[in-house]
Amino acid sequence: MKTMNEDSITLAERWRCFLSPRRIGATEHTAPAPDRSVFQQDYDRIVFCSAFRRLKDKTQVFPLAQSDYVRNRLTHSLEASCVGRSLGTMVGRALVARHYLDDVLHASDFGAVIAAACLAHDIGNPPFGHAGEDAIREWCAQPGGALDRLQLRGAQRADFARYEGNAQGFRVLTSLQSPSNRGGLQLTAATLMAFAKYPCASKTETPLDGRSTRKFGFFQSEAMLFREAATTVGMIERETGAWRRHPLAFLVEAADDICYRIVDLEDAARIGVIPAKEVEALLLTVAGGAARATRLNGIVEAKERIEYLRAKAIGRLVEEIADIFLSRETAIVNGDYDEELLGETQVAATLKQIEALSYEKVYVSRSAMETEAAGCEVLSGLLDLFFAAVSDRFDAPSPESAPVRSRVLIPLLPTQFLGVGNVPDADPYLRLLKVVDFVCGMTDSYAITLYRRLKGIEVPG
Repeated sequence: MKTMNEDSITLAERWRCFLSPRRIGATEHTAPAPDRSVFQQDYDRIVFCSAFRRLKDKTQVFPLAQSDYVRNRLTHSLEASCVGRSLGTMVGRALVARHYLDDVLHASDFGAVIAAACLAHDIGNPPFGHAGEDAIREWCAQPGGALDRLQLRGAQRADFARYEGNAQGFRVLTSLQSPSNRGGLQLTAATLMAFAKYPCASKTETPLDGRSTRKFGFFQSEAMLFREAATTVGMIERETGAWRRHPLAFLVEAADDICYRIVDLEDAARIGVIPAKEVEALLLTVAGGAARATRLNGIVEAKERIEYLRAKAIGRLVEEIADIFLSRETAIVNGDYDEELLGETQVAATLKQIEALSYEKVYVSRSAMETEAAGCEVLSGLLDLFFAAVSDRFDAPSPESAPVRSRVLIPLLPTQFLGVGNVPDADPYLRLLKVVDFVCGMTDSYAITLYRRLKGIEVPG
């Protein structure tokens, strides 16, 4: 006969809540088909949305790479979702058995939630990667710039001064995609909160410590939706506008980190930035040595050797991360854990070495810096143009009285990024946010092409 102690009962109840199938924004909740869970539906909704497709032309590590081999944001997101699914299913199988959850949950539910969250984890990134985020922050916060002109204060000001792709991602999922729906794509609360690695606002009442507060996860425009999702899954509120992480967010973070550390190294070897032998040695250590990489001696070509070692390294890390998560379960569920799971692995030192090498040879290489510098110029230029156009249109007594340049630019803004009746929003916070939405949603190539055309560098054919 099955028996459970009091702690197990409490944890079981928490897990049932953490994997809530309730869709945020939906007023009707229909039962899912028996062979397709609501979490699998989340994955499909993300795959089919336009913001996800645009990731194919957004910088991952090698900006505007000419090789079709190296990763972009789309392939990185797909790979992270595969790793996340494996991690989640492995952990889910153990949790379902440990807490007798099989009456409502299956191991695949954990895998599906994490796979969907991983798939979307970069969906809010602007063109040109982290350099794009920096460009938007600096443009917004420059003296006499948009924030000063609009006189934004408090958390609304911090949303732009600390502009964050993670918060933009939550906005994409819950507001910008399927905008006629409350809640946008209307994903489940479980998927949205697993996605939220930084479950806090841009400005909190008191300074907060911990890994999960280094950045922020939602803008003030989505604060109520975030609260609704966090409350639905029973996340612990630290103070108004800040919560402890959803437990599965740790696995989403780990899947992302595994992919970018291991896969960026593979890409670097592929294009010759780091010698293949050096990459092999590092990956072999992460994979667990020759005893685990038993087929290596039978592979001759360097490319295939690295691909094999990459797979073995990821497999070893997935197993170890799952074990660490399960050993820390109680602390994670209770909000007493706020560390990086990869930092507790047996190969943490080697992963740090890989990170340092990648930074030196890849992230700050001359070509990467030149392209990112150009990207900063492009984004700043586009924000200048469209913010001025929207401001002119808002201040003008009639559309015809706005400056000619602004009258020409306004039709280039999709109606979604203006306001009702194509009139800029009266709320200055939303007015600026929609301009940023427009620029942030561009692909690298489109941003460059539009900038060149609007600056007269290139005339449309």
